[in-house]
Amino acid sequence: MNITITENAAKELNNKIGEKNGYLKIQTVMDGLACGAGVPTLLFVSSIDEKADLLIDTNNRPVLMEKSELILFDEELKIDYSDSANSFQLKSPQQIVNGRMSFVSKVK
Repeated sequence: MNITITENAAKELNNKIGEKNGYLKIQTVMDGLACGAGVPTLLFVSSIDEKADLLIDTNNRPVLMEKSELILFDEELKIDYSDSANSFQLKSPQQIVNGRMSFVSKVK
């Protein structure tokens, strides 16, 4: 798995996270969705679940992904930020995985 964080996304992440300690995590959120469909979401979490999470180095900061979800994603991913959509985006060379990816901080 190779994840790249664009310069625009890095700037927005720095604005949102500031000096807080934690980890970025891409997780498929399924709460309230029908048929088990999931929506990739960008989380900021305080710790790593050693059994479930895989820490992936990127060009900017490490990103966690759940081992069980790796099969759901393309091998090459890019986290971008769109000023016009005012949201993060998750892309691969084959598709836009989520053009309006939510950012949720679980770190206080």
